[in-house]
Amino acid sequence: MRRVLVTGGSRGIGKAIAEKFVVNGYDVIAPNHAELNLEDNASVKEYIENHKDIYFDVIINNAGFNDISLIEEIKDEEIERMIAINLVSPIKLIGGFVGKMKENHFGRIVNIGSIWGVVSKNGRTVYSATKHAIHGVTNTLSIELAAYNILVNTVCPGFTLTEMTKKNNSPDSIIEIVRDIPIGRMAEPEEIAEAVFFLGHETNTYITGQKIVVDGGFTGI
Repeated sequence: MRRVLVTGGSRGIGKAIAEKFVVNGYDVIAPNHAELNLEDNASVKEYIENHKDIYFDVIINNAGFNDISLIEEIKDEEIERMIAINLVSPIKLIGGFVGKMKENHFGRIVNIGSIWGVVSKNGRTVYSATKHAIHGVTNTLSIELAAYNILVNTVCPGFTLTEMTKKNNSPDSIIEIVRDIPIGRMAEPEEIAEAVFFLGHETNTYITGQKIVVDGGFTGI
């Protein structure tokens, strides 16, 4: 049975990803915040140490954090938190677990980016920076790890109808957002999970180093 590590797997897109792998027979490990605090270097180090003997066939760096602030209003803690969760911890998790992938000559890594790593919007200075950067990680590792049959890609979701989207936006706001999406609706979390699953599955034998945008045509406008 293949094993997959999914961060941020308790809700939204992460939950849909975890469920997609489960129904396809994978052993899914989706640590909660108490088990793995991506803001805390000591927690990440401890998690890696406690699981160093486990072979993860697939790593999905899904957990992310997005504080929206105009440039002159950004607080130091916002910068540090977003960089830690969105960029530094994924790098450390890959570094901590890729050795087993190399030994087994198989691995699939999917980093979750964002449409704000393709285009941007007011208040996304740090978030966009981290999402551009995580694809830089993808680019480099797709070359560095190719000889070991380890494929690395980025999936950039567009507007997705998660619980958080519904909580943070009024029905009228959602209607307004949808007007800018050529396909005429937001994505369902399961649609993002489909793309992630394919890239993480063994049937993906040749796609690596790519930024796959799943946004209903939003960034193509």
